[in-house]
Amino acid sequence: MVVAVLVFAAFYLGFRFYSRYLAEKVYRLDPNFVTPAHELKDGVDYVPTNKHVLFGHHFTSVAGAAPIVGPAIAVYWGWLPALLWVVFGAIFAAGVHDTGALVTSVRNKGQNIGTLSGSVISGRARSLFLIILFFLLTLVNAVFAVVMATLFIANPASVIPAVAVIPIAIVVGQRVYRARSPALIPSLIGLVVLYLMIPVGQLYPVSVDGLAALVGFTPKTTWVLLIFLYTWFASRLPVWVLLQPRDYINSHQLFVALGLIFCGVLVGFDTINAPAVNTYIAQDSPSWFPFLFITIACGAISGFHSLVASGTTSKQLDKETDARYVGYLGALGEGSLALGAILATTAGIGTAAVWNEKYVDFGTASSGAVDNFVSGVGHFVSHLGIPPELGAIFASVVVITFAGTTMDTGVRLQRYIFQEVGELIGVRWLARNVTAATTAGVAAPLALALAPGGGEQGFAFGRLWQLFGTTNQLTAGLTLAVIAVWTAARRCNPAAPLIPLVFLLFMTVYALLLNLVTFYTQRDWLLLSLDSIILVLSVWLLVEAVMAFNRLRRAPMAQAVPVER
Repeated sequence: MVVAVLVFAAFYLGFRFYSRYLAEKVYRLDPNFVTPAHELKDGVDYVPTNKHVLFGHHFTSVAGAAPIVGPAIAVYWGWLPALLWVVFGAIFAAGVHDTGALVTSVRNKGQNIGTLSGSVISGRARSLFLIILFFLLTLVNAVFAVVMATLFIANPASVIPAVAVIPIAIVVGQRVYRARSPALIPSLIGLVVLYLMIPVGQLYPVSVDGLAALVGFTPKTTWVLLIFLYTWFASRLPVWVLLQPRDYINSHQLFVALGLIFCGVLVGFDTINAPAVNTYIAQDSPSWFPFLFITIACGAISGFHSLVASGTTSKQLDKETDARYVGYLGALGEGSLALGAILATTAGIGTAAVWNEKYVDFGTASSGAVDNFVSGVGHFVSHLGIPPELGAIFASVVVITFAGTTMDTGVRLQRYIFQEVGELIGVRWLARNVTAATTAGVAAPLALALAPGGGEQGFAFGRLWQLFGTTNQLTAGLTLAVIAVWTAARRCNPAAPLIPLVFLLFMTVYALLLNLVTFYTQRDWLLLSLDSIILVLSVWLLVEAVMAFNRLRRAPMAQAVPVER
């Protein structure tokens, strides 16, 4: 509990002082600026939204499963380095990154960060960034689909509550949007109904084994197909129908989850049984430097956040000054969830001997990360009189619903990317046809999620997961480069984005180079090729950013301010 109190105190100070500095001195938020949500209001994607509701959308869209899985793996190197990266990363890197991506997008008609790089850096940068974003979104959607399918199979009691949140959210969305009523009370009622479904799910667990046998697929393949079928429809709906109300309900659910975790720690007076720094690292395990900073992405800093901030959140921001609340506080919320994951997997899974068994090597730590979190949460809530089995179902529902929200947003963003690529290459049917773009956005990650190989964990985890973290963090670094050039062009101090930019790019490029050697030694030509492509694109984009920065330094004041349409 001492650790939790210290971390929350640091987060409070970060929001109280550093986010205000960013808002007033670096990004210069203007309460009178007409945001794209008002200027381009269409009732589908551009919808002015109350900052509390928008915080729910943004927070749960960026959260997903990553701030749970990453820290649950990274404690293998010790809880102290993982915790320090979460705290300092959330305050000084993620807050800068998320708020900056949101503000730069709002100042440019809600364009995503890839398109923004074209006007801020160069036309070539736009093409390079869009390709990198395609890689990242494909990996995110594929991996999260596999996470959800795995949890559905391992916890069939979670199926009913996880599915029930969809009609609950639609009813809440209709009530709020049609009646123009406040969202708080309907969403809280929806959350209560969702929790009433948990014991129902325990009584009536759902399995797809029969359906899988009928169609000739494995249960995991069947779940992956059903999940992507759902996202195809969900990502096409107006944001107020499902995305916003479900995200708002999930934001309350997250606060409940964090409350249960930390109250359970307080009541049970649990202690951390894992080593502060693990000195017994298995020989074939990766080094914490630089891979700790790649393994923990969401919770410290994550490039996927820039896609959400500039892809959907910027189109719903009511006032530009709300960016501080939505962007920076959302980053701290991610850090809080990562803190919960660290505590659950170091103080909630048993004695030191049990922990050593579950974290005997990096492979065991990786494959058991989600299960360790679920069992840890079940242990914490048992101190509050809740049966551990029911607590484990609750934790599974939290992970599944968050991952589902992220996939809904991720496929929607993938559709935007395909439409922009269609515009770039002159393929009008792809640029203008929403059905075609959505289908393409689903097909790419679906093919990856179902690809053979990779052992029991599957292709997405067994082979490509190594590139997911690196690509994600690299995207964060490149986003910070766009933000730094944009702030410098407006004659603001770019130090706030530049410092985490240098640190993050060093770590990610170093990790890419180490992976190149590993993949070559293992004769893994597919990963070697993908790693090489991502590395070349990233270095090229960085060169473009440096050239743009030098041009700004030589340009007179009147020519330095970027176009803000």
